[in-house]
Amino acid sequence: MTEAGSNTRRMALGRTIRAVGSADFMPSLMLYLAEVTPFQGCLLLLLDGTAPPRHIYDDVRAERRTVVIDRYLDGAYLLDPFFTHYRQGGDPGAFRLRDVAPDRFQQSTYHKTYYRSIRLVDEAAILSPLPDGRTVFTSIGRREDAKRFSRRDIARFQDMLPIYDALLAQHFSHPRQDLEPDDLPRDIDEVLVTFDSPALTRRERDIAALILKGHSTASIAVIAGIAEGTVKIHRKNIYRKLGISSQGELFSLFLSRLGRR
Repeated sequence: MTEAGSNTRRMALGRTIRAVGSADFMPSLMLYLAEVTPFQGCLLLLLDGTAPPRHIYDDVRAERRTVVIDRYLDGAYLLDPFFTHYRQGGDPGAFRLRDVAPDRFQQSTYHKTYYRSIRLVDEAAILSPLPDGRTVFTSIGRREDAKRFSRRDIARFQDMLPIYDALLAQHFSHPRQDLEPDDLPRDIDEVLVTFDSPALTRRERDIAALILKGHSTASIAVIAGIAEGTVKIHRKNIYRKLGISSQGELFSLFLSRLGRR
């Protein structure tokens, strides 16, 4: 890093420290983060166990909020590999999407529709534990005209994590007013169980959730501890019961059920 770049980062850090506990903190923190490694969009959420995520901050334009933010918070987060990593007790830190995504995530309907609609070429995330047991999820994206996040980018984030996490911990130690509870699904099964009869069995719902997340037949077999042929039978039965014939139709049905909640 050049001397000028180092000075710019120090100034950004100073502004962030001065803004702790104020409404200027999150914008200042994101400017500091962008000095570490550039990105073009961000979303910060507060995670607390099995509760739905709470919105903290984003820099999405108003005309794009329905597609980018509202759809995600309405329940699409249940298919997010980063959110799944958190729910499954994964380590905190900085990650690229491809570090935590299922083996066929880029071929999943969720990736092809949601990521295409938000025009991202790549996403990285930082999971920052707070002293009270909650976690701040920072999602940062790069648009289609930018390069994907590299291992060096993630190494830069990892190097500054002690500062980043300390700033968040200090900010959230200030008096705050909690948001009102949201009537949102806590897991994918809450949505799948509402599908019309004949109802899916527990095992079929588990398989359907893995399909939606972007796991291949082989990956599902390993996770579920069953043969690949058995996975294919479950998939066939799921599609038959729901009157569909593709993962795209399963995804559309999932989204439609979210809209009825």
